Amino acid sequence: MDDRFELYDIRVEVAECRGRMVCNHRIGDYFEVRGEELSIPSGQTFSIYALAALLPLIPAKQRITHDHDWMTTDTDIACPDPNCGAIFRISRTGKRVFRHSDVTVVPLHDTSGGRT
Repeated sequence: MDDRFELYDIRVEVAECRGRMVCNHRIGDYFEVRGEELSIPSGQTFSIYALAALLPLIPAKQRITHDHDWMTTDTDIACPDPNCGAIFRISRTGKRVFRHSDVTVVPLHDTSGGRT
């Protein structure tokens, strides 16, 4: 059985400032997600509060979506701190092939959703 699927690689970057940045964001700072792995370049930091706001969007952005879906077209996310003007941009940077059997022990034919 072919158990391959594709996910986009994601880059989340501090793209602009609309107002005053009160957090420790710097324009150009970023992190990347490849599969389930998140990486931040050496010497950069990223607010855990901003990260917490962005993380729920990452798995949806990694999936192939319809051309008309807002998840496909919308890329800019405001910092969750209402006093901070940082805007984060989520970009799809590439595509990778994964195998179901490499990312889970639950067999594909299991229709119980992993429950016993």
